[in-house]
Amino acid sequence: MADLSSSDMEKIQLEHQAAKLFMRAYERETGREIRHLWHNQPVRPDVSCMLEGSKLDIEVAHLYGSEEEAMNILRRPLSEETRAALEEQSREQNTNHRLLSALNRILAQKATKSYKSQRVWLLIRNAHPQWNAHTIRHLRRHICVPRHHPFEQIWILGDFEGKSGIVRLDTEA
Repeated sequence: MADLSSSDMEKIQLEHQAAKLFMRAYERETGREIRHLWHNQPVRPDVSCMLEGSKLDIEVAHLYGSEEEAMNILRRPLSEETRAALEEQSREQNTNHRLLSALNRILAQKATKSYKSQRVWLLIRNAHPQWNAHTIRHLRRHICVPRHHPFEQIWILGDFEGKSGIVRLDTEA
């Protein structure tokens, strides 16, 4: 990993931190053991771990409320595509509509990907301070999980620190 830029290292740290927070919340909420986190190369999902003794890959995405918020968290410039999406999103005054728009965009984008993995989950870490697991559960019926996607399960870490819990999106529960 010595050849990685500081922005690549920061991205890896954010993904690792998100996965670690998710793993703790998942164990707490389900009672299933999930351990031993390691990072992967780009052709594979972001991180891997062991879920009750079986390998599980996790693709990590972050959900931001605005360009400024994303830049404050990432501490680096954003890609043009990300900037444009966040700029469009910021025009929406209703924060719940903004959440749905951003989340549905991430889900649609990730659904088109393919991964070299036998078993991969998607983890979306919410970074917006006005949204949490309760908000996401409340808006769940408006979240558009694509019918076809490469993920065995799709989860949201309700807030940046993982304090509000996790929400599974790929079920009707």
